[in-house]
Amino acid sequence: MLPSIYAKAGHWKDFSKVRALMKEKGLIRTIGCSFIEHGHKIHHFLMNDQAHPESESINAKLDEVIKKIQKAGHVPNPEFVLHDVEEEVKESLVSKHSEKLAIAFGLLVYNDSKPLIITKNLRICGDCHNMAKFVSSVEKRKIIIRDTRRFHHSLMVYALVEITGNLHFSSGGGAIDAWR
Repeated sequence: MLPSIYAKAGHWKDFSKVRALMKEKGLIRTIGCSFIEHGHKIHHFLMNDQAHPESESINAKLDEVIKKIQKAGHVPNPEFVLHDVEEEVKESLVSKHSEKLAIAFGLLVYNDSKPLIITKNLRICGDCHNMAKFVSSVEKRKIIIRDTRRFHHSLMVYALVEITGNLHFSSGGGAIDAWR
C-alpha cells in the first residue's frame, strides 16, 4: 500500500526505495486479476493479458467498446496507473485493465439478456468503475463486478438510461453515483 501512496503522490524515488525493500525482504505484491465464468469454465484476465485463446477477439471487442463509450462522453482517467511513464502510455495501460478485458469477453460470449458477472481479486479502480457504467448504458447490459470491498452494480444506471434516454454521469453524488 505504501508504494501506491508514493506513486499517487508522484514520489517516484520513495516508491522505488520501498519496492526495492519489499523485494529484498521477499514480499510479493498481489497481481490484479479478474474472473468471469463461461461454459462451465472460469476465465481469468490480467492487465494487458494476451494469454487467453480468444485474446485477439477480446481486444478487438474492447477497442470497439472504448470507441462507443468515448463517443458517449467517457474520458479515460490515467491517474489510476501508478507507474512513472508518459501520459500516452498511462492511457494505453488503463485501457487494458483486467476487468475491462473480462467485460469485453463477456460481451462476446453472452447474449444480451445475460448479466455480466465479474469477480476481481483487488479493489476496482475508479476508471474501470466509470467505464463499466458507460458500457452498461451504451451496450444496454447489466454488469456486476465484485471486488474485495463491494458489489458494483450497473442495474440502476441501465434502468435510468432506459427511462430517460440520457447518458450522463455526475461526479457530485446523486442517483447514478450510488452505483458503487
